[in-house]
Amino acid sequence: MSAEFGGRTGLRGTLSRWLRGNGPQEDAGDGGREALLLAAAGAGLPLAPAAHPAAGYRCSCDRVGCPTPARHPVSFAWQTQSTTDRTQVERWARHQPQANFITATGMTHDVLDVPVEAGREALERLLDSGVEVGPVAESDDGRMYFFTLTRGTPEDEDEWWPCELDCHPETMDEHPGLRWHCRGSYVLVPPSRLPGDDGRSVHWVRGPEHPLPEPLTLLESLTDACAKYAGQDQSSSPWPLRH
Repeated sequence: MSAEFGGRTGLRGTLSRWLRGNGPQEDAGDGGREALLLAAAGAGLPLAPAAHPAAGYRCSCDRVGCPTPARHPVSFAWQTQSTTDRTQVERWARHQPQANFITATGMTHDVLDVPVEAGREALERLLDSGVEVGPVAESDDGRMYFFTLTRGTPEDEDEWWPCELDCHPETMDEHPGLRWHCRGSYVLVPPSRLPGDDGRSVHWVRGPEHPLPEPLTLLESLTDACAKYAGQDQSSSPWPLRH
């Protein structure tokens, strides 16, 4: 599945400039945020509004001790609320100018979520090998997201790989650091802002115009890279769950 922008050259131009390194802060005041969200929705990624950073490291939800500040949906109904409808995404973006957005996985796409060092190495290896890699986003909190086609609905429920995969002791050695976001999960979609005063964000490395690949074409390279970097730091604890 590839993004169709319907000849909207302005959107393409904004997206291309942002991907060349202008960053989300520069585009936030001139419609670039909305254009990027519409590009994601146009590529088939269902979106829903999420919390955003408040003063310091606080979350806009005002929950005391929010465990995932600025990284969670606003509504408990985010799975049914998520949509690719252009009009609805425009309405949300304009009425909630500070909001981050999540994309719900397991509908049209999954996300393979790995530590950023492993992700960068795997991405270089995959591209050098001529493997078709789809959209890839990087989060400045140390994760990289590889967007893929969804695995659908396997008849055998045991075939589901949850995003908690890396936190189960029996799977840590085989798949260290990997989370497979599928049904019932979500990730932040660019451009999203992270808590803090250092301008951290979630941004595209490869934009949503790239067709979504089958997840199994990326899995071996990602797990190999995760195992390599996990082996270099045996003293650290497993990467914590985001949600």
